[in-house]
Order: sequence, then structure tokens, then C-alpha cells
Amino acid sequence: MKERTTLLEDLAKLQASSDELQQYTSLTSLQNKGLKRHFRELEMPISKLKCKKNEIEKSDITEATFCANSIKGSKKKRLVTISLDHAKQNKTTFDSNMIGFESSDSSNENDCNNKNENKTHVSDNIAISMENEKNNENLLKNTQKKILPAKSQESKKSVGKQTAISKISSSTVFVPVNRKPEIQATRLKLPIVTEEQIIVETINENPITIITGETGSGKTTQVPQFLYEAGYAENKLIGITEPRRVAAMSMSKRVAEEMNLTEKQVSYLIRFEGNVTEETKIKYMTDGVLLKEIQNDFLLKKYSVIILDEAHERSVYTDILIGLLSRIVPLRNKRNDSLKLIIMSATLRVEEFVENMKLFKTKPPVITVETRQFPVTIHFNRRTNENYINETLRKAIKIHTRLPEGGILIFLTGQQEVQMIVRKLRKLFPLKKNILKLNYNNDDSDNDFDAKEAHHNQQRRKKQIIFPTINLDDYSTTLIDDTHEDLINVQDGDNLDEDEDEDEIIDFKLMTNTQPLWVLPLYSLLPSHKQAKVFELPPEGCRLCVVSTNIAETSLTIPNIRYVIDSGRCKTRLYDKVTGVSTYHICYTSKASAKQRAGRAGRTRPGHCYRLYSSAVYNDQFEEYSQSEICKKPVDDLLLQMKAMNIDKVVNFPFPTPPDIVQLKFAEKRLTVLGALQSVPKKQELYCAKVTLLGRSIATFPVIPRYGKMLALSHQHNLLKYTICMVAALSVQEVLKETFGIESSVKHKWLSMRRCWSGTGNSLLLGDLMVLIKVIGCAEYAEFKRKLFSFCEKTGLRYKAIAEIRKLRQQLTNEINLNISDLNLSIDPKMVLPTDIEAKLLRQIVLAGMADQIAKKVSFDEIKEDHNKIKWKHAYKTAEMEEPIFMHSSCILWKTSPDWVVYQELYETNKIYMRNVTAIEPEWLPKFAPTLCNLSEPLIDPPPRYDRETGKIICRVSGTFGRAGWKLPLMDIEHPLTMDGIKWFTFFFLQGQICPKLKRFVPSLLTTPSSVTKSWAKLIPRTQAIVQALLSYEIMSKDKLLQMWSTDKKFLLVPYQKWLPESAHAEIAILWPPL
Repeated sequence: MKERTTLLEDLAKLQASSDELQQYTSLTSLQNKGLKRHFRELEMPISKLKCKKNEIEKSDITEATFCANSIKGSKKKRLVTISLDHAKQNKTTFDSNMIGFESSDSSNENDCNNKNENKTHVSDNIAISMENEKNNENLLKNTQKKILPAKSQESKKSVGKQTAISKISSSTVFVPVNRKPEIQATRLKLPIVTEEQIIVETINENPITIITGETGSGKTTQVPQFLYEAGYAENKLIGITEPRRVAAMSMSKRVAEEMNLTEKQVSYLIRFEGNVTEETKIKYMTDGVLLKEIQNDFLLKKYSVIILDEAHERSVYTDILIGLLSRIVPLRNKRNDSLKLIIMSATLRVEEFVENMKLFKTKPPVITVETRQFPVTIHFNRRTNENYINETLRKAIKIHTRLPEGGILIFLTGQQEVQMIVRKLRKLFPLKKNILKLNYNNDDSDNDFDAKEAHHNQQRRKKQIIFPTINLDDYSTTLIDDTHEDLINVQDGDNLDEDEDEDEIIDFKLMTNTQPLWVLPLYSLLPSHKQAKVFELPPEGCRLCVVSTNIAETSLTIPNIRYVIDSGRCKTRLYDKVTGVSTYHICYTSKASAKQRAGRAGRTRPGHCYRLYSSAVYNDQFEEYSQSEICKKPVDDLLLQMKAMNIDKVVNFPFPTPPDIVQLKFAEKRLTVLGALQSVPKKQELYCAKVTLLGRSIATFPVIPRYGKMLALSHQHNLLKYTICMVAALSVQEVLKETFGIESSVKHKWLSMRRCWSGTGNSLLLGDLMVLIKVIGCAEYAEFKRKLFSFCEKTGLRYKAIAEIRKLRQQLTNEINLNISDLNLSIDPKMVLPTDIEAKLLRQIVLAGMADQIAKKVSFDEIKEDHNKIKWKHAYKTAEMEEPIFMHSSCILWKTSPDWVVYQELYETNKIYMRNVTAIEPEWLPKFAPTLCNLSEPLIDPPPRYDRETGKIICRVSGTFGRAGWKLPLMDIEHPLTMDGIKWFTFFFLQGQICPKLKRFVPSLLTTPSSVTKSWAKLIPRTQAIVQALLSYEIMSKDKLLQMWSTDKKFLLVPYQKWLPESAHAEIAILWPPL
């Protein structure tokens, strides 16, 4: 007991005095009651705060009953105190340690004693709140935002809940935008503007958001503006990706105009050009550009928001970006540097995003923007006519002659069909006052084409099925660019009978029609200035009729369209995943595409869609949606880009729609043949090959891998300027116009000029690529003289393609200059054509890039007895296919018909044809396609030889090529690094062929040099010593030997002295190394 008393006395001596305790901060003042509550109180108006404090006081009265007398009348006192504190807010100090939280204690006595302290805290909170009301921008850095529910349906809750939400006022940054009054009036008409609050709050609350809304709702232009005004561009960029370059350029200009900002602040960056500056706040770009940026900056640190627009088109790059960003966004959030991802789509087909747990672990919210779509009446045919071309023409004539005013939009499959219908309609309804009016005798009732009668006829008789309206929010389409389909040469068997007489289509009488028809074509290969005509008003007194491919489904909104004629077909490029053959097939489109086409008629007023197929065909044979692009094309470029980003197991990548395993397998095989990926042993796991140094170099070029390899190899012989021309031309479709359907004299002129451009010798064997080099050189010179357009018209070149080639050529030149130091590569308008030697080297470079696309001519003796010999005449074979392939008659090498060729691609019409063919020599295959060659051991007869020019040992071998085992001729190659190769190098070294100074010692050798190559040579010690010395450093060339001597001048001296008598040792030591 005494010890305890002594201990307490000692502790009392060490206790701090009351003066010292007052200088410390009480722990109760630091108690945390929650950041949300704290910031909510900071932002709360004074009136609400008074009410809240009154409620707290009432609860204090209830809990502390024994203090009732002491706090009677406290309500009035507190109100007075709050008012006084508010008046003195500028004089009030704020203790940063006391973060606005009231102290509390379990003791009732402490509650009463700390009232004055609580009042001080309340006044501090009010002072801070008032300061924040004056400065919203500073508040953003210290406050959190309270977000309303994401979906509009959630707003339809009880009144009490709505009142509770409305009391929570969120203080956010608002960046003012000074828009013009007329622009603001136009914006307010867009459906998405009414959803601004919900969209911004949802984006603030969620890392990933999906926004859906039909074309024309304003997603592309307005969402970036919402985010700009919400402060997302204050410190970082708002990035928007577009699948097409035209959209990126036009949208950036449109948004800059709407926001009344300069193009330095709202900019774009596409494949060939851009206007991005340090002042840029909003950046539009193509999806490929952003993918390149991810390779250099995986976390995209300079962006605060990434918007993936037109995600419904499901382009390959967009799919990759979705997968990458699904991992980048969480990584940024973990680093407290949030990145927002917004996926915008014109369709409700978002299940592949929302329901894909491999892609998004937490389902992102989906905001649907309602569009102002007018009703569209759907008219099905009772039967489906296979000759949809004739049916299209007949329907267009009926609409024009019998229905009220309104534009007509016709959907066909390709350029040839469009041009045919345009020519026929222009002939039937020329721009004259008196023209033909046709009377029809067919299965369709006239009432079916009367907009008013159709509704009543539906009730009286069921001659055709009519769906009164469609909801475009339920469906959309995957846009398929029709450029590839338009490149089909109709001479190859896919041609239309353009001379078919209209009498065979319809039986007509001469009648008058006071209204002519303004018919315009629309397809991707059409020049831009001609495409723009569809947006202009037709001549007075004319009805507009646009005949289009599927480019008008979602890409363009043509004004004043009231009637749509849907053929129900589309031209699809089918790609064989194994053989690589591209086939263009006309098939039924998808239901989503059909609904999208119908919607074109309801943009400005109620419209009608006439479908040239029955409802049964629509229900039974139409797919719901079109297949995504990543499943329909080669994925070589995709695979290499991802490997270069160290994503080795691409098969595990979270694709929205994963590519087929067969696609990945053959893509990896092709990249291995190109040397871009390492060879993987058979026992090793599939799809895990790593990228090589060559593969990383190839991945830096904005072209497909085979073209990238061609560029990477061209620097060795100063051939870059020619290879850039070839690669730029091969990357653009249809540089030379097709000769079908033009006058014979013009056709003959174009073909003669192209054959003249090919030259002779190796230039001729370079084939179609030599023509492209010549074309680009001449076009560049014509542009230098300001005569490019007229030059293209005279020589049969597509001006749009030439313009794109020039841009790509400039881009490749700039990138190569940046990557290769001391290289001053430029575009010379007076570029000299390659010499014969250079043309030969270019042929080898083409082979290196297309080593997996080799064809061998089938000789007459190789045709099997059971094969049709006429079918196999002039045929070629590939290693992967049993069917024969052919050169087209327009090919430069068609008459020459070399035995071995490489080709750019295969395409199928009535036959399988090669495009852009170059002749090669089979002797080149072991060097440029070693993985595909199966070579024999070096032949003894003739024996290996030493090549003085290269300093290497050359041997002769036989072999075969590819899976088919095509026999290769005997050829000389560099001797492989083996023991026999080292022995032959030793033999030529002892003979003095490698070092001529040693020739005078040959007679003095103790053993003949030929003994080195014998089977018993290892029994001789001197032979074994010199061979082992060379083998230990893998020296089998003069260059390697000289390199070794540069570091060790005595290398091989002792082993060589063993071959000489001792009397010669001193002399050879003085001479060594024998250079």
C-alpha cells in the first residue's frame, strides 16, 4: 500500500501543469465524424445550418435532462450567436487541426461544459461555407460531389426522396462558355441537352459510363462540352476517338464553333495531320492514334476523360481500346489520379459491354438518350424477288410518279449497282418538262404506294404486312465500309447487264410527268465534292433521289428524305482465316441494319420504308446484328501491336468480342514467318510467342506488319524512298481506276500507258509495284506543277487515292527521319526511277515482306489426269490451297507469266485472282523465307567454296518449299554454322585464300590443308587445335575473324605455328596478324 502511494506521488510530480495543458489541442476536437457530413455542412446554407443546430440542441435537451434549466432559451441564444459569428466571419480564425467536427463525450457533464466550444466550431463552419460560396473553383479541390442517380428511371421515386436529394447541394466547378445566341438556340433542340445533369453526375460518380442514343441525338458534339463546362479540361485533356478521320476533323471544327473557341483549344489529330497545340483542351482523334499513344504512355496521364465514340461500329481498334482502358482506368484510380471512360454507342446492343464480367468487373451504368424520331411506316413485299435491281428501279418509279413530295433514298450493295440505277433513272426522268410517265401492270396494288390509303387498306385487306412504326432505340447496326466491295472488278464474273432494256423490266406507256428527278450517287470511293452534293438542295421543281451503298446507314444523315427503298442486301467481304482469300458475297443484311435504313426516312417528318423482301424472309433469314469487324479480318497488325505492348498472351485479353482462335493461330504463324515473333517450340504453350527486335521496329510504322518489314529492310541499300512509295500505294485501295464500262479508246490508252510505266528487265519483273512507283513519282511532279487533278483524269488514276497516298508518304518520311539519325529523307517531285540493280533489290524486299504469299506456276506436266486441263491453264498454286489461282488480264506480268511470284492479296470473283504481283527467284527463298524452306545438308559435289566479296563460305544445297514440298533448284547459300563449316573455313584459311599473306607458307605446312576436312582429322592434334579455337568463338567468316583480331592480335598464332616447322615460328610471329 505504501509503495502504491509513493508511486502516485512520484507520478504527480511529473504531471504537466494546467498552463501547459491549455497549450495542447484536445483529442475530442479532432474526432472524425465523416468527410461527407463535414463537406455537406460546409456547403449548407446558413438557414439550413440553423435548423440543423436547433435539432442537435433539441436532442441534447432530451439526453441531458438534468441540464434542462441551464439551456432554457438556448435556441434564441444560439441564433444570435450564429448571426454575430457570421457578421464577424472575416475576423474569425480557422484552426486547421480542428476540421469542423464537434467534440463529444459520453459524460453528460462534459456535454454541458463544451457548449461554448461547439458554438465556436459552428461559426467556423459557417465562415468556411461562405468563403466557398464565393470561390467555387477552390472548393472543387477540397470537396466531393454528390451525384444524382444515373438512370432517368430512378428519378421517378417518392416525393420525400426527391426532397431529400434536392437538399444536398453539390458545389462543382463551372467553366463558362460564351456561345453565340443562334448556336445556343440550336443546341437546345438536341435531345441530349435535356439529359446534361444526369450525364455529368453519372460520369462524376462512376469511372466508366455507357451512353446510348441514335445518330443525330448530339452525343459526339455535346458530351465533350458538358465535361468541359464541368471542369474536366482545367488541368488535363478531354480525348474523343472516332473510327473515321473525316468525323474527327469535322467534329473538332464543329465543337470549336459551338463553344466559340479557337482550333488551338479544340483540336484534332488523325493519321496524316492534326492541329493539336499546348493550349488544346478537347482533342478529337482516330482510335488508331490513341492506341499509338498508349504504347508510349500506358496510363494516358495527360487525359482526364477518354470518350470512345461510335462504339457500335465495333472497329478493331475500338475493341482493343475498350479492353485496354478497362484495365487502365482502375490503375489510374488506385493512384488517386482518376480517369473517366465514356463509351458512346448508337445502339442498345450493349450487353457485350455491360454483361461481360471479364471486361468490367462492375457493371457500368447505361444512360439512354431518347431521340426525336418521327414514325416510319414499313411496307414489306408479298414475295421476295431475287432480281432486286429491277425491283428497285420499278419501286423508285412508282414512288416518284404517285406519291407526294419528299426525297427518296435507295440502298444497294456496291458502286456498280449504284451507277447502273443512277443512269437508268436519269434517262427515265431527265431534267425536262415533258418526260415519260410509266403505267404499271404488276402484282402490287397501287394503293400500296399511297401513303394515306395504305393505313386504311391494312384494316380492309392483308395484301402486304405493314408495321406502323419502328423504335430505332431498340436496334442499330455495325457499319461496314463499302470501299473494299467497290473494288471488285466486274469483268471477273460479278458484272451486271447494263444494256438491259427497260422494256424488260416494266411495261410502260408514254405519259407526261411535270417533275424531273434529281438523281445522285453515294458510295465511299466517290470524290468528296460529289458526296457533298447529297446535302445540297435539289434544283427547283425536282425531287431528290439518292442511290447509296450502306455508307448512308449511320455515317451520314441526308436531309429531307421521306421514302426509303431497302433492297435488303449488302456486299460483305468474307475472309478465309486459313488461306487468306477474300471473297465478296452479296447476302441479306441484318435486322439492325434494316431498321437503321428505315430510320433514315423519319428524321424530319413521318416517312415510309419500302422493303423489297417479304416479312418471312426478314424474320427467318436476317441476323439480329452484323458480325464485329475483329471477327471478319486478319488480326496480324492487332496481334503485333499488342505483343509490342508486352501483352504476350493475347488470347487472354479482355476483348468485347474475342477473335476466333484460328485467327490468332494463323496470325501468329504469319508473324513468325516475317521474323516479327520468336519461334515457339511445339511443346510450349500456344499463343505466347514474344516479339523480336525486328518486330518492335515493324510495330513503330503505321502500316500492316508485312509493309513495316519492307520499310525496316530498305535502309540497308538506300532504297527507302522507293519502298515508301510502294508501301503508301499498297496501303490505299484502287489507285488505278477500273477499265470496265469506259470507252474502248480510253481503255486502250490507259492500259498502254501502264504497260509503258513498267519498264524492262528487273523493273518489268517488279510488276505492278513498278507501275505504282512510276504513278506516284509522276503524280508528285504533277502536283508540283499544280496539275494533279487533270493528270489523274487523263491517266486513269483515282484522285482521292493519290491524295491519300501523298499524305501517307509524307507521314512515313517524317517518322523515318525521326527514328533514324543522320537521315535526311525528303519527297523529291523529280525522283529518279530505280536502276536495274535497285529494281532487283526491291524485288527481294517485296519477297521479304510477303514471304508467306508465294505462288508457283503450274506446269502442264504437273496437272493431274483427273483435273480439267483447261481450268488449270495459266494457273498458279499456293502452299495453303488446293484450288488454282490466276493473274488478272490487267496485271503487268500477265503475258510474261513468271514461274515464281509473290502477291499482295487474293480475291475471288468467278476465279481466285492475285492482286499486285511481283516476280521472284526461287534461289532467294532460303534467305528471305528460311522458316518455310526444308534444305538438305551441304552437298559434297561441288564442294563448298570461299566467296572473296562476302568473306563467307558458300555451299550448294537442294531442298523444298512450304507444306506442299515444292522442289527448289540447286542453289548456293551461306554454309550453316556447323563443325563441317568450321573445318571448311579452316581449310581456306590454311590455303591463304582468306589471308593472302599466308600463301607463301603453304608449301611449308606440315600437313596438307585438305586433311582438315577428312573424317579422321580430329586424330591430328594440330588440326584439332585450330578448329577448336575457331569453333569456340563461332568464327566462320572473315569479318568475324578481323573483329577478333581487333581485340586479340595473337588469336590463332599458336595453333597456326603448330602447322609450321619451328624455323618459321619467329617469322610468322612478326607477321601476325596476317592482314
